[in-house]
Amino acid sequence: QVQLVESGGGWVQAGGSLRLSCAASGRTFSTLPMGWFRQAPGKEREFVATIAWGGDETYYADSVKDRFTISRHNAKNTVYLQMNSLKPEDTAVYYCAARRGRWRISASQLDYGYWGQGTQVTVSS
Repeated sequence: QVQLVESGGGWVQAGGSLRLSCAASGRTFSTLPMGWFRQAPGKEREFVATIAWGGDETYYADSVKDRFTISRHNAKNTVYLQMNSLKPEDTAVYYCAARRGRWRISASQLDYGYWGQGTQVTVSS
């Protein structure tokens, strides 16, 4: 069982930066691919970024590529999402997620079995 707790959300002006953190419990964290997803008001939850269990492979949604960076520190059981050049359309609740096993990275929500409670990010224009 893995529990995930996000932090680092908040309010920022357009063009600013935020870093989200996701702290995981459980000894298997270092073997699990991790992902970030987001859900804006009135919209479905969508993929943002994912990282392999070893940190050597990442993949991003086109909408955040070159602005967001996903990373992980396995010794600290933590995954991060550095968000730069934020835009009002990045406003959403951001969720951290983990796959259930040592699979490849994935952009599909259906492949993730563990989810955090979410953290709100608000970007004002």
